[in-house]
Amino acid sequence: MKLTAEANPVTTAQPADSQSPHTEYAYFEGKMIPFSEATLSLRNPAFLYGTSLFEGIRGYWLPETGQLCIFRMKEHYQRLLNNSRLFHMTPDLSVEGLCQITVDLVKKNRITSDLYIRPTLYKSGETITPTLENVPTEFCLWTKPLGEYLALDKGLSVCISNWRRVPDNAIPARAKAGGAYMNTALAVTDARKMGFDDAIFLTEAGTVSEGSAMNLFIIKDNTLITPGKTEDILEGITRDSIITLAKNELGLNTVERTIDRTELYLADEAFFCGTGAQVSPITAIDNRPIGTGEPGIWTRKIQDTYFDTVKNKLSQYQQWCTLVDL
Repeated sequence: MKLTAEANPVTTAQPADSQSPHTEYAYFEGKMIPFSEATLSLRNPAFLYGTSLFEGIRGYWLPETGQLCIFRMKEHYQRLLNNSRLFHMTPDLSVEGLCQITVDLVKKNRITSDLYIRPTLYKSGETITPTLENVPTEFCLWTKPLGEYLALDKGLSVCISNWRRVPDNAIPARAKAGGAYMNTALAVTDARKMGFDDAIFLTEAGTVSEGSAMNLFIIKDNTLITPGKTEDILEGITRDSIITLAKNELGLNTVERTIDRTELYLADEAFFCGTGAQVSPITAIDNRPIGTGEPGIWTRKIQDTYFDTVKNKLSQYQQWCTLVDL
């Protein structure tokens, strides 16, 4: 899919330096403005109470064509709008409208490298009451260059977090709720203070959930295994992509089921996946080597196939790619 900017799809503020090639823009309160001008009140409820929902979307720079390839943008916005119903945050915007705003901003910022796109729904106004009712919902969007979020080559050494994943009956993990990421921050901070790269959450029942902010797969006896959607996980778009690619391109079937903690230690291979993590091999868990202690063969194959897909090299998945001319 290829989108181009409409003549005047959104209102654009015109500051004195609007022609500067170095001005970074954001979409904020219905218009494009310089990023530095996109500010919130100290009384904003999203700041005070974490009442926000967000998505993380990747764009990959294709130097051979001078285009940016935005991966599964539509699916990200479909998930955002679906989850907005859980939190009484449904905006007056369609998936198509959100996609067009994103393309317009990407074109305006002209980032000719891999980048990260962050759309956010948030409760606005000024209130000191922690409520989702009768509080306006706003939408904002910004972009920034982004390379590797986690190591893609050497493999990660991770631990099982002492913190449990926030359960569905508290704050649903299937939605990327801003306030829930205090849970992630605790797990990541403690893991890194102990010398690990990241952490794996267990559920309150003690079964495996996911990484700190990414989904988790293990490989055992040539089978992909991942926690099911009822294990307090994000219903990941990258996760869904991996399941599809592994089956169609590598003949590797995926089983979604409950995983016990000790199964992690006995896995042949393991990896995280997500928009930020992409496909990040795990080589040790709780100081126990996974398989050979090196990134596994299947993980490498999945990683290579994934990057071919997100960079629009596999024609059978071009519907997942939105190409933007810069």
